[in-house]
Amino acid sequence: MGREGGAVPFDLVVRSRRVFAEGGERALAVGVRDGAIAALLPYDDPVPARERVDLGEVCLLPGLVDTHVHVNEPGRTEWEGFATATRAAAAGGVTTIVDMPLNSLPPTVGVDALAVKRAAAAGKCAVDVGFWGGAVPGNVPALRPLHEAGVFGFKCFLSPSGVEEFPLLEEDGFRAAMREIASFDGLMVVHAEDPELLTEPTGPTYRQFLDSRPGESERRAVERVIAVAREFGTRAHVLHVSSASCLEPLEAARRDGVRITAETCPHYLTITAAQVSGPEFKCCPPIRDPGNRDELWQGLAAGVLSCVVSDHSPSTPDLKVPDFAAAWGGVSSLQLGLPAVWTEARSRGHGLARVTEWMAARPAALAGLPAKGRIAVGADADLVAFDDTAPFTVDAGSLRHRNPITPYHGRTLTGVVRATWLRGRPVTDPAPPFGELLARPVNP
Repeated sequence: MGREGGAVPFDLVVRSRRVFAEGGERALAVGVRDGAIAALLPYDDPVPARERVDLGEVCLLPGLVDTHVHVNEPGRTEWEGFATATRAAAAGGVTTIVDMPLNSLPPTVGVDALAVKRAAAAGKCAVDVGFWGGAVPGNVPALRPLHEAGVFGFKCFLSPSGVEEFPLLEEDGFRAAMREIASFDGLMVVHAEDPELLTEPTGPTYRQFLDSRPGESERRAVERVIAVAREFGTRAHVLHVSSASCLEPLEAARRDGVRITAETCPHYLTITAAQVSGPEFKCCPPIRDPGNRDELWQGLAAGVLSCVVSDHSPSTPDLKVPDFAAAWGGVSSLQLGLPAVWTEARSRGHGLARVTEWMAARPAALAGLPAKGRIAVGADADLVAFDDTAPFTVDAGSLRHRNPITPYHGRTLTGVVRATWLRGRPVTDPAPPFGELLARPVNP
């Protein structure tokens, strides 16, 4: 890339001796023009730019893509909100999120509700934001209009969601929704637990809560999703896999050509049941035992689990009561996913290139966002300076999300986000936010 008529060819050049671009880690200068990556140049190339940043040995990663975030606005903005959630995302190296259709009021189960959600988000977002629609009893006629309005897919629950305005889909409703979604080649993302195998906890302890949601409930629900996806040819994605018992049917389905993928979350990969010390750890499905965690890592390395996303599901502190049976279930971790996963991954021999694949490239592919999650010519210049050897101790009170609750409080993690760029512009406080509201590409 040379000078054109003496003009400055780039708005920004970011150099690092450790750029995690397509093709592997190498020393590069990343040239940015008009918000996109325009060139990947040798590290020492003297090409001029309006702004230059040299990171030296600090890593340059693609901005992460988190396709599982509960922002909760409008209606439960005291739990979170677009302003706080997206600031937390940017501080954690996440440059794109996709918001879940609950726990906002109204839930995103129709085009009118999507318009309400987009209006609530407008002008508040520090990173780019897309939206999932919801599949609930009775809204099959709304699914195609939501798809045409730009949602990235549809979320459903096969067990109670925890909020009455977003009911579960029973067998007939699930089949009808999957059939309709297949008709326009949409995507169904599923909270997969079989309600017949779930029980009320027999007491207030974590072990009693864990026993009430056995791994077999996940496996049986996953098998149900696979069977219906096979029947109708629907694209399906299993959310937040916590039980390694799901890996076998998922792998077999993939071999058979069923259009199904699955994700897991940082808390299932980095925390075990024995480490649970309070209700900030409660989530559904639950954090399980060490052997199960090891198997999840194996499934991730083998590609049975395609991506790692946060399932950031915050609440106000008063809902996190000490009784595990009564506490709200949800982990707050949007800002901490990258260092949490990297800390554990490096101890297991996985490199940072794999982590960026799991947390950037593959979630972007799931959502059909080819300009996101990668450092390549033509992609959005969503970039993260990540100091992969720097330790820090998590202080919940210093995190950017709204309420100071996280199971990582007091943990020492490795890896600090030093800077984040969205389409070539630095995301900084207190500068006004400039994230965009995304719609599903017409031809992803």
